[in-house]
Amino acid sequence: MPTRTLWLAALLLCWGVMACNTRHQVDVSPMEIKPIHITIDVNIKVDRALDDFFGDIDEMEEILPPAE
Repeated sequence: MPTRTLWLAALLLCWGVMACNTRHQVDVSPMEIKPIHITIDVNIKVDRALDDFFGDIDEMEEILPPAE
């Protein structure tokens, strides 16, 4: 009986070692890097800022008569 238990334990041990032996292969192919084109339109912000800046001057022209 002990030899049969010993063989069974050895068989289970071998089976466990083989089950834990895994192999993974990762294919690393060359990556293609493309340029990214980003267009940001800041004209609206600049236009609003200029309107705010010159808006004060336009209001003053409405209040004061033009100088001749």
